[in-house]
Amino acid sequence: MKIVKMAALCGAISLVSASAWAGPIVLTFEGVGDEAAVNDFYNGGTDSAGNSGTNYGVSFTNTSLGVIDSDAGGTGNIANEPSPSTVLFFLNSNSATLNYAAGFDTGFSFFYTSSTDATVNVWSGLNATGVLLGQITVSAQFNQGCTGDPNGSFCNWTAAGVNFAGTAMSIDFGGTANQTAYDNITFGSSTPGGVPEPASWALMLGGFGMVGGTLRYRRQSGVLAC
Repeated sequence: MKIVKMAALCGAISLVSASAWAGPIVLTFEGVGDEAAVNDFYNGGTDSAGNSGTNYGVSFTNTSLGVIDSDAGGTGNIANEPSPSTVLFFLNSNSATLNYAAGFDTGFSFFYTSSTDATVNVWSGLNATGVLLGQITVSAQFNQGCTGDPNGSFCNWTAAGVNFAGTAMSIDFGGTANQTAYDNITFGSSTPGGVPEPASWALMLGGFGMVGGTLRYRRQSGVLAC
């Protein structure tokens, strides 16, 4: 089951700008446009729709998209998100990277919902290079025992995190293309920041994918999305 069907794979890696890390920092993705590439939304720039957020010095590859709950006017087949109403997913696992040039330590965590098993890796260098500092296993659990808002096929949000020694500069979300959504990504803690683990959550867009509706193609700053 796929979160988003693609007309084309998206490439290219966003550049990062260094900023002092004050951790823990929590990225909720609120304010990112629906189906917009996150890009430099948290890096003093904008997402592919021109929206900007707090400058934490965190950038994403342009295969990283925000999606808004359909109940909030977006195209997301999601519900009961940890921080309503926007979450993160990736179009291409070959370029699913978060860069944080300033670096962070102690731990990394997030909430996720997934239709597949995958891994998330914490690296000491930029662009998923250097020493592997930690690894988080993501298990398929997206539609198991969901309660709450009934409007969403993906559900059952789960907290995941890892403690590690050293300083991390990037995260690789490999193996999760079109299959997994993330929210409340947290730097500096192995527990997603300030949000209690829910018994169950419901996720994404119409039908059986992240984005609902009929197949369509849109160009967003060079990114083709359905």
